[in-house]
This record gives sequence, C-alpha cells and structure tokens, in this order.
Amino acid sequence: MYIEEQLNEIRNKIAEAARRSGRAESGVALLAVSKTFPVSDMMHAYDDGQRLFGENRLQEAMEKMPQMPADCEWHLIGPLQRNKVRKALEHGFALIEAVDSRKLAEAISRIAGELGVTARVLLEVNVDAEQSKHGFTPQGLQEEWEALVALPHLEIRGLMCIPAPTENPEDARPAFATLRRLAECLRERGPLPLPELSMGMSHDYAVAVEEGATIVRVGSAIFGKRC
Repeated sequence: MYIEEQLNEIRNKIAEAARRSGRAESGVALLAVSKTFPVSDMMHAYDDGQRLFGENRLQEAMEKMPQMPADCEWHLIGPLQRNKVRKALEHGFALIEAVDSRKLAEAISRIAGELGVTARVLLEVNVDAEQSKHGFTPQGLQEEWEALVALPHLEIRGLMCIPAPTENPEDARPAFATLRRLAECLRERGPLPLPELSMGMSHDYAVAVEEGATIVRVGSAIFGKRC
C-alpha cells in the first residue's frame, strides 16, 4: 500500500498548494518519474489511477512502454541526444520535456517532418546559470525565440527547469518564479500560448505549484528511494 498512500498524500498536497495560489487542482498534472523502478511498482501506481509517467532514459522507456497498459501517457524528461531523436519520436512520447538547445530543436523538427508528425516539446531553461546544467539561459532563449517558433514540425508547449539543489524547498522559489515570468514574457511576444510549466520535484513540488507549475515531476516521493 506504500505507493497508493504516497500518491494520495502528494495529490492532497498539490490540491492544497493550488488552492493557496488561487488555482484549480485540475490545472496541475502529476508526472510519476519511474526511472530505475520496475514495472511492478508502476502498476501499483497505475491501479491507483496514475496514467502519466516520465522516464529519463530512452532505452529504459522503450523497454517499459510495451509492458504498461495502452492508456498510459509518457514524457521523456531526461537529456536527449540528437542521434536518438528518431527513436524517441517513433515511440510516441506525448511530450519531450528537455529540449535544451536550438540545435536539438532543429533536429527534432527535421526528423518529425520526415516522419510526418508534429513533436510536442518543452524548452529547458537553466534558470540558475549553473555551469553543469544544460538548457537555454533566460536571455539566450529570448534571443533564439523567433528561430525556435519558426520550426515547422515543433509544437512548443512551454518551459521546464531543474533548479540548483536546495535543502529548503523555499530556496527554489526564486527559480520557479523566474521561469514563470519568462513564460509570461514569451507569451506577450507571441504567437504561442505556452500553457505548460514543468517544474518542481519530490522535495519542492508544492512550492512549484504555488509559483505556477502545471506539471510536477515526482519520483522518490511516490516510489521510495532509488537504489
């Protein structure tokens, strides 16, 4: 019952955070990050109503997807190498969350065109300007915006970020607020509505919801510690 109890607690916390920020609970999607966890654990979550799963590694996702019920929705949330774009698109991810450069966006658009599909993506923003992190800087994304929007087979659904690690969830709030304000700025420039903000993980998802997250990526708080 551990997974079911954890899911119930997380859903309640999301609902409370949404109410505190004057938002509807239905406007926040819980993405169960299942990397390294077995399909048996994922099925416990599925049986409790979870349908949205996120995987960091393409190969692991490709192995799990056929073993899970067909009504699951999958997000690829880890870094995607350009030489693996075709495989990712062929396996039908609902959203590729970590498009971290213009070159990757161009590769996805080109290969999506070859496959006759439109790729739905989020753009990753390095909000803290960490040297070790991938992603657009806020200024860099604004400079590249027109070129990204013009890519013909790319549907940019919004932005995502992974702030610098913090012990206190409140310390992540400025990063989440930065991403929200950047999305607002880009919406004003047009022409995209950018409805999605993917931010917040197991230790800080409530703060992320208060700052406007529409997707929270929660793994260990659902499934337990990874080995």
